[in-house]
Amino acid sequence: MSVGTASVPTMRYGFVGSFGTVAEQVALAREVEAAGWDGYFTWDAISLGTDATWDPFALLGAVAASTERITLGALVFAVPRRSPWELARQALTVDHLSGGRLVLPMGVGVTEDRAVAGVSGRGATPHGLRERAALLDETLAILDAAAGGEPFSHAGEHYQVQDMLIAPRPVARPRVPIWPVGVWPAPKSMARAARWDGIVVQLRGERAMEEPTPDDVAALVAHLTEVRGGPEAMAGFEVVLQGQFAEQPDAAERAAAYEAAGATWWIDGRWQGPDAQPDRQRALVASGPPRT
Repeated sequence: MSVGTASVPTMRYGFVGSFGTVAEQVALAREVEAAGWDGYFTWDAISLGTDATWDPFALLGAVAASTERITLGALVFAVPRRSPWELARQALTVDHLSGGRLVLPMGVGVTEDRAVAGVSGRGATPHGLRERAALLDETLAILDAAAGGEPFSHAGEHYQVQDMLIAPRPVARPRVPIWPVGVWPAPKSMARAARWDGIVVQLRGERAMEEPTPDDVAALVAHLTEVRGGPEAMAGFEVVLQGQFAEQPDAAERAAAYEAAGATWWIDGRWQGPDAQPDRQRALVASGPPRT
């Protein structure tokens, strides 16, 4: 598919390993690679209900050492819970372990996580969306500066950094790819995504839990193309969708429609119900991605 004169990459497919032990997740990631998927993703939470949660960077480090080809990440990293310099070091470590295969889907986190809602005092994550969004923006700027391999400084509302060097540089250049959540058609959220390397698409308001339609994707790609400066500026920019398509009989047809609209990644995630079990996830992975 092409937008104007710029070629859009063939659709790639990822799978979210939602549940199971650490060992089961590492084994699942190897099966994701063997079954022909393009990416393995975990998730990032500290205290959500009674489900076991794991540190995403520790898990992805183990997966990086156990796989060779697939892209690695989390849907999505909750940025305001971390200091930017610690996040830069964690990402750099997995980037080098994986040979440059890490990506950073990033968002403001969810207040349902008790690490947000149930914590107060020094180091607590702000509850307000506006402040968490400001922390996200400053963190992304610091991550970008940290990837340059030179001492950098940052003077922001929330963070002040003076002559910090984080070495070595990432394997991925110019930085580990940053994919912010972009809420369509919210102007500020879309402007944030347009500045970086990709967008994890979410719809606004009452449609927040819905999957975008191909028409939604086409509209937001047209918007991003204009904001970024034309079709050539979209080269390498990833448009990332989440949904449930493994084992679905119309998955290939749906994927073709999304690809034609400009999507470049489609990631299957199962968050609750009978599909959110290790054995069931192994079966879904084994069914393979719906290549068009």
